Parts: sequence; structure tokens; C-alpha cells
Amino acid sequence: MTRMSIRGFFVLLTLLRKVLSLMISLILLGAIGLAGALGAVARYLFGRFMAERIPSPFPLGTFIINISGAFLIGLLFALTTKKVLASTTQSILATGFMGGFTTFSTLNWETVQLGRSGNTTLSSLYLGGTYVLGLCAVILGIMLGQVL
Repeated sequence: MTRMSIRGFFVLLTLLRKVLSLMISLILLGAIGLAGALGAVARYLFGRFMAERIPSPFPLGTFIINISGAFLIGLLFALTTKKVLASTTQSILATGFMGGFTTFSTLNWETVQLGRSGNTTLSSLYLGGTYVLGLCAVILGIMLGQVL
């Protein structure tokens, strides 16, 4: 090979590496998006399941979803820190699935609806309980992940 063809070969290898890196990034973005869609569907189905079985002004389905989601995000973080899970798996599960599964906007909407219907105590308990128990759930998830 001539010096020019060797240089051209390395330029081609560099270009291929960049294309491969871009393809891997697009695959990861697609996986995160798909996981987010699955999380949103799971949230909808679970919320409906709870509402049909336990009729209550308290949004129990969203409450359970957000607390369990906080726990699972903490667990995923700890397992990734311990190298049990790859960071790409954490991105897909935490950002994708759990991001679609848990819901800050629904929490706030339901809190406002409870307050507007005159259930200000229940509204405050729901909002405060979600945040306090959510923080505790994240900590428990991290602690569990550290001992696994």
C-alpha cells in the first residue's frame, strides 16, 4: 500500500467508527423511547385497574405508581453503581420505562382536583405523602441495591 492509500484507509476507519457510534446512539434513543411508551401504557393500565377495584377520591393508583417508581429508580441507580447493571440498561429502564411509568404532571393535576373538590386535607396528604414516601422509597431502593 502506498502512503496515500494507508491514510485513506484510516480516514475510512474513522468515518465508519463515527457512523457506528451514531447508529448505537440512535438504537439507544429508540430503546429509551420504546421503554417510555411501555411505561406509560403500564401506568394507564395499573391506574385503571386500581380505580375500578378501589373507588376513592384519593388517587391510589398514581400514588402507588409514583412510590414504587421512586423505589425502583433508587434500586436501578444502586445496581448500576455496583456494576450489576450497565449504564445503558439503567438509561433504558430508569429514563425510559420509569420515566413513562411515574408521573409528576398527573400527581399535580390530581392534587389540584382534590383541592378544588373541597378535599384540601386529602390533597395535602396526597402531595406531601407522595414526596415524603417517594424520598424514602428512593433511599430504600438504593440501600437494597447496595446489599445485593
